[in-house]
Amino acid sequence: MKVPYVEDKSTQGGRTAPSEADVSRMIRAEVETWTPRRGPDWSDMMIRLAAAGPSPWVIYSVASATMVVILITAFVLGSWLQIGALAPQPIDTHVPH
Repeated sequence: MKVPYVEDKSTQGGRTAPSEADVSRMIRAEVETWTPRRGPDWSDMMIRLAAAGPSPWVIYSVASATMVVILITAFVLGSWLQIGALAPQPIDTHVPH
């Protein structure tokens, strides 16, 4: 919507400020003629979201570091709790005395 520029102080020979009735009429006309588009513009929205967030290499780096921390933590915790193949296995030996 285009609205004329309005100054606090009037100047000689310039445009006169529109009255409240004129502004109200312009806004009402703009609102009444507006029609929504047929649906969301998904491609535009995805482009804006991609531009707003961090770059892909930052996301992949953080995800990789997080995965390494999770795997190391699982290994250490599994060893400490002696879970699964990380637990000490019993060995049947016959050592002569």
